[in-house]
Amino acid sequence: MNETTSSSANFIQAIIDVDNRNGRYDKRVHTRFPPEPNGFLHIGHAKSIYLNYGLAEQFGGKFNLRFDDTNPLKEEQEYIDAIIEDIGWLGADWEDRLLFASDYFEQLYVYAVDLIKKGLAYVDDLSADEIRQYRGTLTEPGRNSPYRGRTIEENLDLFERMKAGEFPDGVRVLRAKIDMSSPNINFRDPIMYRILHAAHPRTGDDWCIYPMYDWAHGQSDSIEGITHSICTLEFEDHRPLYDWFLEKLDIYRPRQIEFARLKLNYTVMSKRKLLRLVNAGYVDGWDDPRMPTLSALRRRGYRPDAIRKFTELVGVAKSNSVVELSYLEHTVRDDLNQFAPRAMAVLQPIRVTVENYPENQLEEFEVPNYPQDKENKETRVVPFSRELFIEQEDFMEDPPKKFFRLAPGREVRLLGAYYVTCNEVVKDEAGNVVELSCTYDPESRGGSTPDGRKVKGTIHWVSAPHAVQADVRLYDTLFTQEFPEAGGEGTDFTDFINPNSLRILTGCQLEPSLADATVDDRYQFMRQGYFCLDPVDSSPERLVFNRTVTLRDTWTKIQKKG
Repeated sequence: MNETTSSSANFIQAIIDVDNRNGRYDKRVHTRFPPEPNGFLHIGHAKSIYLNYGLAEQFGGKFNLRFDDTNPLKEEQEYIDAIIEDIGWLGADWEDRLLFASDYFEQLYVYAVDLIKKGLAYVDDLSADEIRQYRGTLTEPGRNSPYRGRTIEENLDLFERMKAGEFPDGVRVLRAKIDMSSPNINFRDPIMYRILHAAHPRTGDDWCIYPMYDWAHGQSDSIEGITHSICTLEFEDHRPLYDWFLEKLDIYRPRQIEFARLKLNYTVMSKRKLLRLVNAGYVDGWDDPRMPTLSALRRRGYRPDAIRKFTELVGVAKSNSVVELSYLEHTVRDDLNQFAPRAMAVLQPIRVTVENYPENQLEEFEVPNYPQDKENKETRVVPFSRELFIEQEDFMEDPPKKFFRLAPGREVRLLGAYYVTCNEVVKDEAGNVVELSCTYDPESRGGSTPDGRKVKGTIHWVSAPHAVQADVRLYDTLFTQEFPEAGGEGTDFTDFINPNSLRILTGCQLEPSLADATVDDRYQFMRQGYFCLDPVDSSPERLVFNRTVTLRDTWTKIQKKG
């Protein structure tokens, strides 16, 4: 990322500008991205990553990658590795600042002891259900725990014994002592530590008490010297609690600023719900190309530049809104159109025999790789022979008036090659068209004839003896409902899974140059969309291509008609 992202040119940048003019934080800018390693990152996280990294880059500051790894029951090394790979792929550079909240477990424990000594934290024996009952509601104040009045000495003893592993899970917690009648429920004696006899991915069995996210988050920012803690809007009500902890501990205090998270229609973004999709088998893993995860988008063929551009165009706001998925696809399409070379691929083939073409003759035609770019003269060579494949949809036995492709007695142009005319239709016993018998005009080489006649239809083709076979995966939205989480009473978001979200075409016939495709290549299959080689399932023995995006936004129109 060499350019200043427009995501930075927003109200957050204005706040930082004022802070720098006033000399706050000695004009330092130090941001961070703090994922919880309990799932894979999705495109909503990309917005936050580019925002935090872009601000640090713009102001000549620093950017940390810190894992808020405080819950060993949900965190896995697989998630840590995937997050590191995804953020590196996006291009955000944390340099040598790969950090973990677990790095600060000892310091967080010392901070907790400090609050106990100040009479601002206590060990509570209420069960989880009882704590919820005592907390009250949005309209009713909470009640003090009967254990809230324990002495400082008793709380220090119990907390030390919790750390030593004397008590089973769930028997005791450490809570902050704030205000059970506060209108902000986060202030109603929030839990700071719970007992979990569980191994941690990084600290192993060193700890059996683990800090809650709300306790660890602000202090971790403080320890790292973060200047501007950029969070999404759901943390706005938590900010007073973070500030309370920092104030009572009398330690360095970052400034938290909230912004609206990214939401897409026809999509769910909750990691909990994405995990359900994976575990229930609705998708084939976190990197299934139908998922909104960064690993899935990478596998589908999205480039980081397109994701960055999309987050720039969406911008940063103070209120939540929903962005249309078609807008993301439009951005990806524009990105790929700039550099993806064209290729001929017949996805649903029908065989064509050019009867008057010599049986053993082979010609080669030079065709442009980037016909949309008049300045780019790069070409490739494609073979032409007597046996060809064309798309089934490019032939109709009884065509309507405005059908300008191949039909009995009709002439069309084979892209970059010759004019051909269909003379005979060959069918199988079930009446399906399996082959077309055609003739070509030898004087029409390159698409023009001495008599100057024109044809309205041009179709792509592949030489049958030279074709490369492949499987091709076509994707649609994973959900049929625009807002699957708002389906109404008695429904679940999984009720709206699209049964046609994946269509696999086998026996596709591709031009021979595609045999050399790599996972880093992107192509525009002419009239079909943008495609890439699947990095997981493809092999030299079995090529598999994923459609990244169509050539135009068609599925939203279909959905609206439905």
